[in-house]
Formats: sequence, C-alpha cells, structure tokens
Amino acid sequence: MTQSHPHTDFTSRFAIDPVAAASMGTDELRHNFHIDDLFQQGRISLTYTHYDRMIVGGAVPAAAQLPLEAIKPTGTKNFLDRRELIIVNIGGAGSVTANGEAHKLQARDMLYLGMGSTDVAFASADEGAPAKFYLLSAPAHHTYPNRLIRIGDAKRLDLGSKETCNERSIFQFIHADGVKTCQLVVGLTQLAPGSVWNTIPCHVHDRRMEAYLYFDLPETARVFHFMGEPDETRHLVMANEEAVLSPGWSIHSGAGTSNYAFIWAMAGDNVDYTDVDPVPLGELR
Repeated sequence: MTQSHPHTDFTSRFAIDPVAAASMGTDELRHNFHIDDLFQQGRISLTYTHYDRMIVGGAVPAAAQLPLEAIKPTGTKNFLDRRELIIVNIGGAGSVTANGEAHKLQARDMLYLGMGSTDVAFASADEGAPAKFYLLSAPAHHTYPNRLIRIGDAKRLDLGSKETCNERSIFQFIHADGVKTCQLVVGLTQLAPGSVWNTIPCHVHDRRMEAYLYFDLPETARVFHFMGEPDETRHLVMANEEAVLSPGWSIHSGAGTSNYAFIWAMAGDNVDYTDVDPVPLGELR
C-alpha cells in the first residue's frame, strides 16, 4: 500500500514469517524486504514496517525546506507525538530544525530527536549538492533530550583483517555510555579498501529487528545481502543507497564487489549489542 502527501510518499510492509519467506522467489523477496527510491530530490520517502513498528525513510531537501509530516500509520497529529527519530546525513551539508532549533549536519553526522519534538524540517546548504537524510523512527515511551552526534564523536571500534576481507571500522552512535533512546540503536560501519564482508560470522537476535542501508558503493558495484533462517538462506542484490529489512529470525550479512559503508539500525526489546545468538559458519545452508 502506497500513499502520498504533498511532500511525502509512504508505503507499509507487513511482517513476514520464516516459512513464508522460504517459499518466496526473487521478486517476492524484494517486494517484502528490499527498499529503494529512498532519496528522491524534494521528497520524503517513508516505509512503515510491521517489524517493531520501525519506519525507514529518506529526505532530500532541494531549494525549499521539507517538513516532516505525520502519516496515517503513526495515528498522531505530529510525527513524533509517540515516536523517536534518528537522522543520519549521507549527502551534502544540511540542517534539521526541531522545536525552533536548527542543527547543522555534515556527512555522516547523526541527530537524535526525542518523543514530542515538533516542527521538524529538513534543509540543504546547497541545492546542487543536497543533503541526504536517512530516517529511522520507532515508538517511544519516554522523552529523551535531542542530541547531535558528529561522526568524530561516535564510539569507534576497528575490527577484522585484510586476510579475511573484513577489515572495518564500526561507529556506534548510540551506546550505554552515550545518547539515551527508548529503543533505537544505530551505527555505521565502513569497510576498508579490499574488504567486502560484513557481519561474518553472522547471528540472529529474536528480541529486535534490524534495517541496513548500503551506501558509498560505486554505481557499477553491488552487495549480495544474505538473509533467512541460518539453515534456509536467501540473498538480495543491493545497489548504492538501498535498504533491506531484517526480521528477528533472519541472519543479516553481506559481501560486495567493492568495499562500501552501511548504516545498521535496530528496534525491539533491548539495546544490548552483545545480546545475539551466534551462528557458526558450519551451520549455514
């Protein structure tokens, strides 16, 4: 189901169980789990999912500001009346206004907006090199303060190696000693040149869902994103600036034809990074 507002397009995705997913062909898998057209100039594009009620979206302001409008599934007058929001800029310089305060975001900066924030709008510093705001929203039960986190202020972990093709830097925007949220957890991973694998060995975490946005991928390159139950895997071919939904029962891993970056976001029952169920490589099928 797709509906449109003056500046906003939104669609809904129903939750899919693992038995149904295992019987799907390529087109059905892409229809249910793949998200494209996130970043359209002068538009806000939202996907309301029935996995922990996560909303995944993109906003690309051009000459004019783009207001964040409530959509029917939120059931509220304002978008954030009962929700929280994380915004990550993957484009040119821009700003986000909320509650009358403007926050300037450079590439890879993140802004957290707590429940109850109003008058949210997006702007680009230069229409010729517009900001590309990646949006992640989940229901909230408490109002935490709005916070801007520069990429340089994120908690950084350098992991992997060239020998295993997974040398990477992980930037944790949300963690136990940093910004507080109700349930959103978001971070960014950058793979080093020559490295292509992410999230191997893989895992599942039934207590929360996840969404991946792949970006900084050359136009001619692709990422093969692996999903499904560990003994019944499938794959989706991902291009630059495309997202994929990962239910709690599914693995979420990938390998690219080039190095790339991706933003991972979770919502659900906990915010503990280590609360996962590892899947040994020998058990994958």
